[in-house]
Amino acid sequence: GDHRDLHLSIRRQRQMCIRDSNKSIMIIALVVLSGGQDSTTCLFWAIKNGYECSAITFEYNQIHSLEISCSKKIAKIANVINHKILNLGSIFEGDSPLTNKNKLLETQNDLKDFKKGIQQTFVPSRNIVFLSLAANYAYTIGAKCLITGICQTDYAGYPDCRGDFINSLENTLSLGLDKKIEIITPLLNLKKFQIVQLAKDIGDKCWNALAYTHTSYCGNFPPRGNDHASLLRAKGFEDAGLPDPLILRAFKEGLLDLPKSKNYENQNK
Repeated sequence: GDHRDLHLSIRRQRQMCIRDSNKSIMIIALVVLSGGQDSTTCLFWAIKNGYECSAITFEYNQIHSLEISCSKKIAKIANVINHKILNLGSIFEGDSPLTNKNKLLETQNDLKDFKKGIQQTFVPSRNIVFLSLAANYAYTIGAKCLITGICQTDYAGYPDCRGDFINSLENTLSLGLDKKIEIITPLLNLKKFQIVQLAKDIGDKCWNALAYTHTSYCGNFPPRGNDHASLLRAKGFEDAGLPDPLILRAFKEGLLDLPKSKNYENQNK
């Protein structure tokens, strides 16, 4: 099936270790870890592929700040020793409901009902700032690359989730630092169901960690909203034919009923 070839589809395949005098030197990588499904998958992908991982998480007065505690839990599961939480304060204050509690978060019954173009949840310059600050920290700790969960196939109105943006910023950062820091995007060209399959293929530790991730823009556990991110996540698991470990966790804790979709059949036993 397609999922067997997922690793082959990852952008700019590279050898994970540098051979020097018959010794294997691990490449230090800095993972941008939001606490969500995609960045968590990237963290475990990096570990499996031989990177020595540090992680950085950004606190920016986001309404869904639950993701900060999720990132700490996931870093602990992954045995990441160096996990930096960087508080950016109110730098992203604006019209996005992700940072402005006075703005109503759009919800729909179906992904197709969301308007085309730039989404209202877009936070201008967020990935520009995140990756620039991550590059600064990578430079400081001697990391050769940044790893981020950006995915352009589902960029859905987020212009800073495109491959062109990543290539441009990587070039700009390298010029500004006078040092090559690669931005690796393992999920860039994968669809959501392929990202789910990739997490499953990486192994149990990654799959089980998804139970502690946070995706919903509404910022609640268990997620109950029909915001764009929640619907996209649910569709990914449904299309992959696999139950979401986060939903199973909430069900087992008695916090919600299982969805009626086929991927949850026989899960209530």
